[in-house]
Amino acid sequence: MAKVAFLGLGVMGYPMAGHLVSAGHEVCVYNRTTAKAEKWAAEHKGNFAKTPKEAAKGCEFVMSCVGNDDDLRSVCLGDDGAFAGMEAGSVFVDHTTVSARVTRELYAAAKEAGISFVDAPISGGQAGAENGVLSVMCGGDEDAYSRAEPVIDAYARTCRRLGESGSGQLTKMVNQICIAGLVQGLAEGLHFAEKAGLDGRAVVDVISGGAAGSWQMQNRYETMIDDEFDHGFAVDWMRKDLGICLDTADENGASLPVT
Repeated sequence: MAKVAFLGLGVMGYPMAGHLVSAGHEVCVYNRTTAKAEKWAAEHKGNFAKTPKEAAKGCEFVMSCVGNDDDLRSVCLGDDGAFAGMEAGSVFVDHTTVSARVTRELYAAAKEAGISFVDAPISGGQAGAENGVLSVMCGGDEDAYSRAEPVIDAYARTCRRLGESGSGQLTKMVNQICIAGLVQGLAEGLHFAEKAGLDGRAVVDVISGGAAGSWQMQNRYETMIDDEFDHGFAVDWMRKDLGICLDTADENGASLPVT
């Protein structure tokens, strides 16, 4: 079993770090709000640190799940950043959804420091994190990925390397583009059904067994019909992710009219 640091204890990171303990790993956590790290450590009989550097010391693997590009830079770089505490040969695995640009920037910084960096964004939502069945899409050097995969397996149902640094983030962009289109289509379809005087639940019961069926339909239609949207993935985070997609599309010439 490995000695692992986990940086970021949000709705995803908190249970993911717990799965690492359940898998037998020795885990030290860091969170910007120290009280949350203390709570996690008490619940899981683990350790917590007050800086990313302190958490990373002596660890073979450092995992992160924070908010955005700037948050990721802040936990990696600087005097108190994880890179400053990591030993040569150790691996940093980032589960945050960020730009491929910052991923490649940190991959280069890690390489210069004698450590490895794997971008490994996740899909599956809070329920997937809590149940340990996330999909993990990775980019980076093959050797670093091969070493990290058994640790990632503690909370993954599917884990795959898609290519060099940034490939995981680019794949996550594909994921978010698909989800956004499905959710938008479902919302518009249910709105149309309501305005047409149809029973939305009966409509979904029929069409979900055909070509229109999807995970989003099965798991989101009830709350949409009830006009309840305070659940699942926050709209602000999806807007952030789609902003990354659109910026990248501008860079590579892809047309995304629906997104």
